[in-house]
Amino acid sequence: MKPHLQVMKFGGTSVGDASCVARVAEIVAQASRVGPLVVVVSAMSGVTNRLIEAATCSETGDRERAVELLEILREQHFEALKILIQNPETRNLIALGIEELLREAQRLCEGTALIHELTVRTLDSVSSLGERLSAPLVAGALSERGVRSEAIEATGLIVTDSYHGAAEPLMEPTQIRCEARLRPLLQQGIVPVVTGFIGATAEGVLTTLGRGGSDYSATILGGALDADEVIIWTDVNGVLTADPRLVPGARTIPEISYREAAELAHFGAKVLHPKTLRAVTQSGIPVWIRNTFEPEHPGTKITPQGRKSSAGVKALTAIRDVSLIAVGGPGIVGLPDVVGRTFSTTANVRANVLLISQSSSQNDICFIVFSSDAKRTVDALRQQFAQDLMHQKVEHITLDPNIAIVAVVGENMRGTVGMAGRTFSVLGRENINIIAIAQGSSETNISFVVSSQDMKKALLAVHREFALDTRSSQETSSALK
Repeated sequence: MKPHLQVMKFGGTSVGDASCVARVAEIVAQASRVGPLVVVVSAMSGVTNRLIEAATCSETGDRERAVELLEILREQHFEALKILIQNPETRNLIALGIEELLREAQRLCEGTALIHELTVRTLDSVSSLGERLSAPLVAGALSERGVRSEAIEATGLIVTDSYHGAAEPLMEPTQIRCEARLRPLLQQGIVPVVTGFIGATAEGVLTTLGRGGSDYSATILGGALDADEVIIWTDVNGVLTADPRLVPGARTIPEISYREAAELAHFGAKVLHPKTLRAVTQSGIPVWIRNTFEPEHPGTKITPQGRKSSAGVKALTAIRDVSLIAVGGPGIVGLPDVVGRTFSTTANVRANVLLISQSSSQNDICFIVFSSDAKRTVDALRQQFAQDLMHQKVEHITLDPNIAIVAVVGENMRGTVGMAGRTFSVLGRENINIIAIAQGSSETNISFVVSSQDMKKALLAVHREFALDTRSSQETSSALK
């Protein structure tokens, strides 16, 4: 009988400092007594941001600040090492590795300062160092507890394309490498501690999977090894019905489907990286979201089908820091390929379109991008439609930064009559103006745009309308019986 294989991923807050790493080591040590597992780790809290800042300072010529930031990182990791590792031989070995990685960071920053340019390839190399510093500390903490472990860099496991900053995995060669490198360790009872967030091309050039990509690393390894489950350990008790900072009555959802989780991730739920589920969708491997700081809490289980909800709606999410761009005017009705030109231009500047809304008359096309992408998108569109604007075939290309998207998510919504009616009725009763609406044919989510100042009020109203605070509590209690 095949042993039950788990892949456990621990995020930045879970390995934030020495006490957090010690807690992680206890969780892993207990799990290792039950069966084989692979551990995936993020960088310690704040490390990736400091590394990127050091590289950016180097580009602008502020070498003094870059050196200062690297020294802060050195102190942070050596302080954790001192607390976590008592064995002199293990401590010295890890210390040498930390020093070598920090020297690599210094070399990369010096090279950036010399040419006054931070290339995407260099940025990948710099930002990968956080995970490469973290993995040996976690492996060492496990060794202190009598758990045989080995720190492994994912550059030798996850094969990706060459798109720096947001590389995509190539699953077939990744599976071959994982079987060759990790399976023998698992058979010997050794726990591999793998660096999240990074991979490499087939030629060995380091790449990254994008910020927050350690979740994705875990499911890639889970899919490659045909794991029985992937557990993403974070700092919340699973997927919640809404952001608890905005909706005090938010509750943990015991089980949701892949589709629901993907919709929530796409529309801003921070608990899961948007690409996470891609690597396990075909195999149907369950993914758990659990809390490192409350390991006794069952968290949320994400499965292919999820669990039906009587009310249809499972959760709400919202995105701030977005902007609405509108391309419009009566003249665009007869303008050839205005939709294609709009979105090919947007794609060319690599702006991620979060929501699209268009009237059947085609008088106005509006869509939403992240605010960080908005200005360059509008500039590119004005250049694309320059002649049409001049001749008033396109009357306006406008930008509204004072908006937010709210998404109502639930796979059972498509079988429940009146979901949209109830949603918009309660918004009307609260005098909340709806700027735009979008609903996919799958009917897994209804998304609408409101002014940013109305976002919290909209979330509270819809959460209350569908009784998500009380229903989730009841469903959790039922699931635990």
